[in-house]
Amino acid sequence: MAPNQALPHTPAHPGAGRIRRSAAAAVAGLTAVALLSACGYGSKDDDKKTNAAGDSASGSAAASGAKLSADTVKIGYFANLTHGTPLVGLQDGIFQKELGSTQIKTQVFNAGPAEIEALNAGSIDIGWIGPSPAINGYTKSEGKSLKIIGGSASGGVKLVANPDKVASLDDLKGKKIATPQLGNTQDVALLNYLAGKGFKVDAASGAGDVSVVRSDNKVTPDAYKQGSIDAAWVPEPTASKLVTLGAKVLLNEKDIWPDKKFVITNIIVSQKFLTEHPDVVEAVLRGSVSTNAYIKANPDKAKATANEAIKKEAGNALDAAILDPAWADIDFLDDPLASTLQTEADNAVTAGLLKKPNLNGIYDLTLLNKVLKEKGQSPVADAGLGAK
Repeated sequence: MAPNQALPHTPAHPGAGRIRRSAAAAVAGLTAVALLSACGYGSKDDDKKTNAAGDSASGSAAASGAKLSADTVKIGYFANLTHGTPLVGLQDGIFQKELGSTQIKTQVFNAGPAEIEALNAGSIDIGWIGPSPAINGYTKSEGKSLKIIGGSASGGVKLVANPDKVASLDDLKGKKIATPQLGNTQDVALLNYLAGKGFKVDAASGAGDVSVVRSDNKVTPDAYKQGSIDAAWVPEPTASKLVTLGAKVLLNEKDIWPDKKFVITNIIVSQKFLTEHPDVVEAVLRGSVSTNAYIKANPDKAKATANEAIKKEAGNALDAAILDPAWADIDFLDDPLASTLQTEADNAVTAGLLKKPNLNGIYDLTLLNKVLKEKGQSPVADAGLGAK
């Protein structure tokens, strides 16, 4: 899910323009649709599922309290660690407390495009999702389908490698490096990084000085064990899974971003639902802010809760050797880090994987900033991409 960038304080890496011009022609048919989200290790094979009762992990019965303008709110998310806010907040009933008698129904997804389709179809109202599918959904609908209304997580992406094949960052030439999907957030990040190092890579095929191999996170560990890849630029917990197989961390992506922060998960809402039920959206945002505060104050308890939710939704809990380092590398926060979203979109354009998108109006942080003000916290910025 996922990140990627020419450093904002150095507007573009010197090699960014060196990605083969043929990439643009080869992917001329690719528009924002090419930007896909990364799935997390441990997810089930189906694209989406609803839990047994069709309700949130906090229980089938809505909490007692004043009813808001909607009887039900349908929430989508992934069963992986970068979606820790909904995992913890739903499991512990934090969202339901804020929503009163408005019932929560949840849907769990494996891929961002499926979640965007569900939002467009009205199957969900609000969702946690990576930056690339949010950009895709907004641009494909010409700015009519969704709004980003808050942040959720930053970080949690690493370049890991087989130490017997890749000794350092200066030893990448001729190597095979996996990313989750063509054009996904980590794929764009790797292409941008390689360009900055002066490597020439055809963005569409992945061929060049370094071979970029698109490999689903669920199969990347087996590919590593079989020796068909030498390294991987992947989100957590896949990165930590590879470390348990002997890989070494060559680069933590947060180290190439200003302030070590970049968006990996944000919160989106259907524009129709936002217009018709702002009180419900505000309650969900209040639950998100409260959950993030709880996670920061109780990291070990929150980590255990998230793992319980993953086991319930995906079928398998994560081993401590994977869970602990992965969780520690993710920052849960309310700020959507809007400037980093723009940078990620710009990098995809440079790589030839995305036509220049118009992101004006993609954010509406009005309700989030209202909640933050009530809690005595500073407002967050939309980087000039807010509602007009």
